[in-house]
Amino acid sequence: MSTETDDQIARLKEIIADSNKIVFFGGAGVSTESGIPDFRSKDGLYNQHDVRFDDYSPEYLLSDNCLFDEPKVFFEYYRQKLDARKCEPNPAHKKLVEWEKDGKLLGVITQNIDGLHQKAGSKNVVELHGTTQKCHCVACGAEYDGDYIFEHERAVPRCEKCNDMVRPDVVLYGEELPEDAWMQAEKWIAEADCLIVCGTSLAVYPAAALPRRFDGKYIVVINRDTTDFDNVADLVIHDSAGKILSQI
Repeated sequence: MSTETDDQIARLKEIIADSNKIVFFGGAGVSTESGIPDFRSKDGLYNQHDVRFDDYSPEYLLSDNCLFDEPKVFFEYYRQKLDARKCEPNPAHKKLVEWEKDGKLLGVITQNIDGLHQKAGSKNVVELHGTTQKCHCVACGAEYDGDYIFEHERAVPRCEKCNDMVRPDVVLYGEELPEDAWMQAEKWIAEADCLIVCGTSLAVYPAAALPRRFDGKYIVVINRDTTDFDNVADLVIHDSAGKILSQI
């Protein structure tokens, strides 16, 4: 490890020690070490070519238009690319559980839909883009476990009560973010004395606008690549989430 990284780790430890209301704002990069591809890296979902889907853009395949206009295509892509049930939390997820138990972490705001924060043991989690862990009927609202879609025998999963389509509790392209999640995220950011932005390019709006509302003491950015937030951060570390947080 370089001297620069050693100094960055030491500074991050100082910031954590001096903070009592930490908010963690995370993206796909937090889960890549658990084997879940992100969306925009060279190995991410946007760059995984599958002959079945080459005629479609990833944005369309994960859109409400695709869900309702071409549901068979949507669910085939969803089952192939977004099944994270066998993935396990990595050191980044586990470190956040420690901070929560120590009373230093207000909450986790995540753009991820894999449920790994809860699987690790985090209690205070806002999922801005929903979750693959739950699904519901589009007609009667009947709720199901996320397994229902992945294990359903039909190409388009159907409700046991009314036989209409069952969809994942995921915010798709073209849909609004859940208001309750947004309000809770705003509340935490307003109360925080330290904001850690981790594993996200801050390229997806409106979620990417939330960190810019922070007015507390410390801003930390941990991400492999540069972000537009680097120039306002008190500490920037260009490395993986799990590698850095496991040393804190």
